[in-house]
Amino acid sequence: MGIEANMEKVSRRIEAACRASGRDPKEVRLIGVSKTKPVEAMLSAYEAGLRDFGENYVQEVLEKAPELPEDLRLHFIGHLQTNKAAKLLPHICMLHSLDSLHLAEELEKQLAKHPERGRLPVLLEVNIAGEATKFGFPPEEVLPAVGKIVRDCPHLRLKGLMTSAPITEDPETNRGYFAAMKKLLQAANEMLTKEEGTEPGKTPELLTELSMGMTGDYAVAVEEGATMVRVGTAIFGPREYHR
Repeated sequence: MGIEANMEKVSRRIEAACRASGRDPKEVRLIGVSKTKPVEAMLSAYEAGLRDFGENYVQEVLEKAPELPEDLRLHFIGHLQTNKAAKLLPHICMLHSLDSLHLAEELEKQLAKHPERGRLPVLLEVNIAGEATKFGFPPEEVLPAVGKIVRDCPHLRLKGLMTSAPITEDPETNRGYFAAMKKLLQAANEMLTKEEGTEPGKTPELLTELSMGMTGDYAVAVEEGATMVRVGTAIFGPREYHR
């Protein structure tokens, strides 16, 4: 099948998962993971209606961005080294992989130099399964990190949480991780409401986004509350890892 047909199949599965869990499909944003894929493939998906694309490599973003339509939104979903942040920031609509306070401080520093860009939407990356090969905050460090970023990084707009669950042949094995992410989001909002609500007239900006679920498990992630799913192979086909 071609890219358009693949997108239609993914969209139908998202809709079915929403119906199964009593959700509105409009609550879920499909992000096409286009890392290692050529601009031509991205434009095919764009012509089929996709507007949100996920990239993992800064150099690839820099190479692709000038060739993409202005209303195409690039999400950075890979590990970001602090020394590459300044180059990346002008090209992305959201960073899904805020995985350390050190990175948050560097982003804040760079964004403060360009206030005209506004606040950068970010998601806190959570290593929900404690995998040694993955980046992200351990679950027990999420609430302190959320509090610190909200207090100390005014140029970041913390929108929610992100995770990459373990690769598995049975997506049901990740259901518990996705459910735990939703509970973490709820706990963070309870904390923010309690801490910020103490100031008269101040309403906390609650976290609304859960970026979780990939080709192998996105339907289960949607059933457990994902608002963004990052799907690559099911749209673009297998990747060629050349980096």
